[in-house]
Formats: sequence, C-alpha cells, structure tokens
Amino acid sequence: MKNLYIYTIFLFFTTVLKSQNILDLKSQAVIIEKIQKDRLENLLPKLMKAHDIDMWVLITREYNEDPVVKTLLPPTWLNARRRTIIVFSLKNGKLKSAAITRYPFGKLIPSLWDKDKEPDQWKALSNYIISQDPNKIAVNTSENFALADGIVRTDFDNLMESLPRKFKSKIISSEPLAVSWIETRTKKEMVIYNQLVSITHNIIREAFSNKVITPGVTTTEDVVWWLREKVRSLGLNTWFHPTVDVQRNESSDMYAFDGKSKFDIILPGDLVHCDFGISYLTLNTDCQELAYVLKRGETRAPEELEKALKEGNNVQDILTNNFVKGQTGNVILRKALNEAKQAGYKPQIYTHPLGVFGHSAGTTFGMWDAQDGIPGSGEHQLQHETVYAIELNTKVYIKKWKKEIRVMLEEAGYFSSEGFKYVNGRQTNLILIGQKDKAIE
Repeated sequence: MKNLYIYTIFLFFTTVLKSQNILDLKSQAVIIEKIQKDRLENLLPKLMKAHDIDMWVLITREYNEDPVVKTLLPPTWLNARRRTIIVFSLKNGKLKSAAITRYPFGKLIPSLWDKDKEPDQWKALSNYIISQDPNKIAVNTSENFALADGIVRTDFDNLMESLPRKFKSKIISSEPLAVSWIETRTKKEMVIYNQLVSITHNIIREAFSNKVITPGVTTTEDVVWWLREKVRSLGLNTWFHPTVDVQRNESSDMYAFDGKSKFDIILPGDLVHCDFGISYLTLNTDCQELAYVLKRGETRAPEELEKALKEGNNVQDILTNNFVKGQTGNVILRKALNEAKQAGYKPQIYTHPLGVFGHSAGTTFGMWDAQDGIPGSGEHQLQHETVYAIELNTKVYIKKWKKEIRVMLEEAGYFSSEGFKYVNGRQTNLILIGQKDKAIE
C-alpha cells in the first residue's frame, strides 16, 4: 500500500508538472494547496507527537511575517493579514487547526474568532487556549535558528499578559518542532524538487553556452544578468543574486570569498564558475557548477581541470558518506574534513539545509570561515527526509597554470532512511563553452 501511495503521488505530480513547462499561477496554487494540506494532515501531527508538544501558537503581523507562517501562507495570500494568529492543537493523535483572525486562513484553517461576541483578539485567543487545556504551549522563540524565532516582543508580551497564570507557566520554545517543520520534506515535495533542480541545471547549461557567451566579448556580469532575466522570463524567482566568476592561467591570484571577480571578460581557456538558485512551488535550489571555455582547436577541457573536478566529487562523496541519522553537523564536518585531508585533499565544507528557504533551518555543516564547527545549528542532529545544498570546495594545484585553483561545487542532495542521493544528479564533467553545433559540422 505504501508503494502504491508513493506511485500515485508521483504519477499525479509528474502529470501536472509536465516536463520542463512552468505552470501558470492558477495551476501553481493548486499544487501548493495540495502540498500544504498533505503537510498539515500527515506531517504536522507526527512532528508534534515526536516532540511531545500538544499546542503550537503562531502569531504574526502583516509585512512582518514569522518565517514559519510564511511556509503556511495560502497561495492567494502574499502576506499575513492584520494580526494573524494560528493555533495547532493535538489531542489523541488528531490535529485541530484554528485561526484566531478576522478571516479564514485560506481553505485549510478556519477562523474561530467572532469579533461581535469578543471584540478583543487577545482575549479570544486566551479563551481558545483555555478551552483546549494544553500541557505545553509552544511559541516561536529560538536562540539558535532565526527561522524559528519569529514571534516579536510585542506579540509575546501581549500573549503572556492575556493568559491566566496557570497557562503562562506552560509556555515553551517551539524550536525543535519549528525546525523539524521547516527541514522535513514530504514525498509530494520531493517529486517537485527533482523537476526544480532539473530546471536549474538546464538554465545553467544555457548560460554556459555559445548562445549567451561570446569569448572575448561577454563579461561575467553579462551572464549574471542573463540569469536574472531568464528566470523572470520563465515566470520564476531567484532567492539570491547569482554570481559568475573566472579562474585562469594568469597571475597567482586564486578565487577568494570577497565578492570580487578577479577577471571580467570571459576568455578562451577560462574556468568559469556560477552560483545560482531558483524558487518555485514553495521550494528553492542552490547550485554551483563549472565550465571550461574551449580554445581554438580544442574539443575537450585540459585533463588537469577534469581531474580537479573529480577531486571535488571525491570530497563530496567523503562528506555524504558520513551522513548518519542522529549525528550532529559538527561531528560529521570534523570526520569529513579529516578523511579528506588524509586522502590528500585541501577541502573547505560549508553545506547547509535547503528547502522552503535557501539557507534553511536544520543541520549545518560548517561555513567557509568556520571550519571548526558552528554552535547551535551545527549541533542539530541530522534527520531523515531532509535536503541539503552540498556546498564545498577543494584547492587543487594545476601544474600547467603553476598555481592552485578552487573547485567550487554545490548540489541539492536528499537524505532519507534509504541513504543519501542527489535530487537530480550532480556535475561530474565540465560544461564546455564553445562546442560546435554538431548539426552544422
């Protein structure tokens, strides 16, 4: 039955998504509602039970949305409305969703506030909480995760002031629940994720082609803005401004994380790198790939550069082979770095959770400037059904260039009870810019 359920999900979503076609907004809204309904009905009760939380109160205001509320916004709501209050209660394994608002929260969460009977919204919230008599009241406060720290001081104070003393003592941080909600991906979402990453790969391959790049003329900034325009033309969004940079057989300079490209105009013989991601159907991608600009007469990239990419792939493997449920990001980071260095590599690992946010909440594996581990998010235990941007680099000495380069890679990967896999494959060969069109050879 489980396999039949998964197949039904896959069949529905692949039929609706239709290859690389981007859905119109109305069709997107249908998909988003199905995802949200599935998450509320099937995922949230499990998470609340797992964290022993029987009430979760989310309070936010228009244009100052709690990040968790953003993951719940109906597709016809671009923002919260007025003061939006949502309460999830779990009793006997059954979830009850209620909005203490002037409007129903979309189609999935009904409003239980009758302003004519109780004009005071805070009093209405207090009355509802009392009627449910929870053991714990979780609110979004967190020292370690910004995405789980969404309740503002004013709303927290008003909540505490409105509650009887008995219930004030039941207030706890929702951090473990909020992080689990943000980091966990469902089967429906993973069907979508595969297509989302595929679209990202295809855009990068078009950007790194003769259609976009004319060596000696095109600049890295030209490609950056082409990526932005391409995303907009498809009806998509990007959650960060892309970067495109070059490493080449000139000077001793190596790419640094300073946001400054050492070279502007793309030339034959260059190793070109991009960092690019899109947003679609509530999910995000984050991808870094490498291309080589063919010189006249070349039909493939220099062997040293291809081998350098393989070294980057090997470091990826060392990291993901260390993924173990329940292990912290800091422990996995240390193991992976030690193994990679023992194998003769010069790695930096800065892998992060990916999903409803680009830099999402969950297990973090270092930062480029924090290779000893990270307090808080680095101590979060790795869980199944989670997606990560496998982001890292390794320095490789290129004899012909007489200097080191950075092989910078980033790819979406999924960790489940069946192990780790890339959502839509990964780069194992350099993209070649300047290849002749075989149709006209």
